[in-house]
Amino acid sequence: MANILIPYYSAYGHIFKMAQAVAEGAKKVEGTEVKLVRIPEFDVVKEAMSGQDAYVQAQKAQQDIPEATHDDLVWADGIIWGIPTRYGSMPAQMKQFLDSAGQLWLNGSLEGKPTAIFTSTGSIHGGQETTVITSLVPLLHFGMIFVGLPYGENPEQLTTDGIGGSPYGASTVAGPDGSAQPDDRDLTMASRLGERLAKIAKALKN
Repeated sequence: MANILIPYYSAYGHIFKMAQAVAEGAKKVEGTEVKLVRIPEFDVVKEAMSGQDAYVQAQKAQQDIPEATHDDLVWADGIIWGIPTRYGSMPAQMKQFLDSAGQLWLNGSLEGKPTAIFTSTGSIHGGQETTVITSLVPLLHFGMIFVGLPYGENPEQLTTDGIGGSPYGASTVAGPDGSAQPDDRDLTMASRLGERLAKIAKALKN
């Protein structure tokens, strides 16, 4: 049995939808247990966004997903992070969660575990690749093994259409106003990322 953890942060639901597709892909691998957890929201953000219906509805849709803990990271044999972009890198909510995991770094608790990243941006050039690359840096400090999304398994990447997907990880374009939803091709690639990571985690554990 390989334990696959999908910790994600999602303000408007785009990353949540991608996380669900990642989970479905991971579940395709026999002998895996998949757990979806959300990174806690800041109270100050909840208060500031309480008047935005899209945000409120997205948060309500996720309310049954348990909040991520450091014990979840220890439990996992493989971790796939859902990280939306903030100016080309991870949001403060995700950074705080990782920053507070110093004891795991000190103990080497995450060393040797395969990891992958999926993201969401407002536009095609709004950080689809830089968010994954910059988010990878702290994961390497934890000693994790990065897993990408190769062209050979994802022909959807070879397009000029305004969708997500890169060799660094699965992604989606939310649109400048956040009204766009993940394209079916985005979800397909997200599912493949989950399956790929699960296979690698299972092989490494065995």
